[in-house]
Amino acid sequence: MHYELYYWTGIQGRGEFVRLALEDAGADYDDVARVQGDDAIVRYLDGAHEGALPFAPPFLKAGRLVIAQVANILQYLGPPLGLVPESESRRLYAHQLQLTISDLVAEVHDAHHPIASSLYYEDQRAEAQRRAADLRQTRLPKFLDYFEQVLERGGGRHALREHSYVDLSLFQLMAGLDYAFPRAMQRLAHQLPFLHALKQHVAERPRIAAYLDSPRRLPFNESGIFRHYPELDDPR
Repeated sequence: MHYELYYWTGIQGRGEFVRLALEDAGADYDDVARVQGDDAIVRYLDGAHEGALPFAPPFLKAGRLVIAQVANILQYLGPPLGLVPESESRRLYAHQLQLTISDLVAEVHDAHHPIASSLYYEDQRAEAQRRAADLRQTRLPKFLDYFEQVLERGGGRHALREHSYVDLSLFQLMAGLDYAFPRAMQRLAHQLPFLHALKQHVAERPRIAAYLDSPRRLPFNESGIFRHYPELDDPR
């Protein structure tokens, strides 16, 4: 199967969770906007195509299917790419975990855009500092402790006792948080041995290592979900 991934150019955001799965599996795919520009995305958002109407990227085209929302895309890709267990219960658990990752990603976004996505960060800086403080002190420990327990229950190395798209997404989550909140994540590091070990061994997977070393892997920047504003991190 040939896949087409649609996500904004120059942004290291939600599309990366899908891209990691495609890269890890060695899938045949095109990163459409990087070749054709963002207008290729807009045409789909305007409804100039058959099939399901996506609200926003990322979305995936697989044959005649158009699939949006990260957790939905990964639920679809998991079986053909060999990135989810075969049993229904474990596939449902994988989807549950991915939805929980998406919940945390949304909270990370809202830490730097707590009032409105349509406003610049500079227009909501004071509110962002209050929101980010709660994220660092309350929400991050709660979510990350949960994922640490998931890994412990999965044998310590994988969320589902075998490699899956959930492991890849946890890698991206940890990488993004380490970029956005380096001091807060350093403070929490001793509580998260399994998550840090998972981040390391995913980075060492041959196809992921090659991808991370390639120009296809965009660096984190202040246009994506995970943004580093020093004033939103733990005080020095």
